[in-house]
Amino acid sequence: MTALNELQPILVVEAATAQGSVALLAGAQPARVRRVTMGVGREDQLFPTIQELLADAQLTPAALGAVVCGAGPGSFTSLRIAASLAKGLAHGAGRPLYAVSSLVLAAAVLPPELPAGRYLLHADALRGERDVQGVRRHAHGQVEADGPLSRVSVEALAAGSAPEQRVAVGPELAALPSVAALWPDAAACLRVAGAWRNAPVSLSDWEPDYGRLAEAQVKWEAAHGVALPT
Repeated sequence: MTALNELQPILVVEAATAQGSVALLAGAQPARVRRVTMGVGREDQLFPTIQELLADAQLTPAALGAVVCGAGPGSFTSLRIAASLAKGLAHGAGRPLYAVSSLVLAAAVLPPELPAGRYLLHADALRGERDVQGVRRHAHGQVEADGPLSRVSVEALAAGSAPEQRVAVGPELAALPSVAALWPDAAACLRVAGAWRNAPVSLSDWEPDYGRLAEAQVKWEAAHGVALPT
């Protein structure tokens, strides 16, 4: 078990939402970050962006101390792409891979004027539902998960929480007014505290939390009346 070492270069890949990001964190140096629009066009832009970021920093994957991947929940396809790239880089470079909740990662960029306390980060889970994660924001700016990830209806979330508690991940919904609308940001990774830092995930077994099955799989299983073979 090896805890994340912040003194070595860390590559962070986040692609849970339509606005993905890749960051290179290297000790006291300013973070290098690139934004990537996910889910448009036929070509994946995440891998070329990673290559450009490393080339600009004159680093190879072998020079990294660790790789961190956003763990979702979020877009099935984008998360699979990000996880595959992160796993491949970590395996090829012989470096550990860590996984951080994408919802908590979004909380790491809460506006500084908001007070410390507990917030509910919520993101689209399709079919009229929202993925919800309680997050504790500390006075020094760090954030960490506060309670389990859940999935609830839009109506239940609106009825059970106040707008000043809610933070939308992605576009804000009219039915769910929130105190902020944010995107997960790979560059904010080191502001996320919690157990995820304590040990890397298994490269052979780890998968992101997709939140639910891919829509194509749901339709196939509904049409055929059986689970999709794996």
